[in-house]
Amino acid sequence: MTYNFAFLDEDTKRMLRRALLKAVAIPGYQVPFGSREMPLPYGWGTGGIQVTAALLGPDDVLKVIDQGADDTTNAVNIRRFFARVAGVTTTERTAEATLIQTRHRIPETSLREDQILVFQVPEPEPLRTLEPREAETRTLHALADYGLMHVKLYEDIAQYGHIATSYDYPVLVDGRFLTSPSPIPKFDNPKLDHSPALMLFGAGREKRLYAIPPYTKVESLAFEDHPFEIQRWEHQCELCGSGESYLDEVIVDDRGTRMFVCSDTDFCGQRRAEVQA
Repeated sequence: MTYNFAFLDEDTKRMLRRALLKAVAIPGYQVPFGSREMPLPYGWGTGGIQVTAALLGPDDVLKVIDQGADDTTNAVNIRRFFARVAGVTTTERTAEATLIQTRHRIPETSLREDQILVFQVPEPEPLRTLEPREAETRTLHALADYGLMHVKLYEDIAQYGHIATSYDYPVLVDGRFLTSPSPIPKFDNPKLDHSPALMLFGAGREKRLYAIPPYTKVESLAFEDHPFEIQRWEHQCELCGSGESYLDEVIVDDRGTRMFVCSDTDFCGQRRAEVQA
């Protein structure tokens, strides 16, 4: 069987590229688009896949990660999908990739200006859990009225003594639009600020795109007396010894023995290779 390059037809790619240009021109603004049926169910990254398909060229090198890992079912199958329908080179090395599709993490390795990061987004509307009416959330964005979110964060402080949101932590992009950073851990939020790489977000089920252009100011919401803080661990990665990366807690036997390892498998592998060299 033969496929159109990168699976989608050329008219659909043009439609997606026009929407992406608008998203880049208005950082953080949610742009509607005509989401297409893909050969996998919603929730498996159909928005990110469509954005990737619209951008991918024959000379691109594609990397796909899921929660930071290159070897999960989601990452492996999306990587195989594009290798089959576009014939592009794929890699597990962040530094070698020109286009990176990600689910819920930003690589630990610093990104460059010639790289594009595409996020899979399940829920693009940061106010959805606070205001279910779509018309009302659009009005709040138009008025830049984000008091609801500040009240939610304040209620966290009143109940727990600190802001308890650990992932999908809301950010203000370019001082204007409240934006969901996709459900990345708040550990990754500082990487959004003034990133040299273009960051694109695709939500297939919700039919929305948005973008954070290179070197854009991205501010995590906080209060003067409760500044934004990222997660910290008392442990180091038991494979590479890193004490600065985002760690996953893994149960390794039936007795409940736990170990902490880097979420980013490429970063962890590179560090172990350097130690052994």
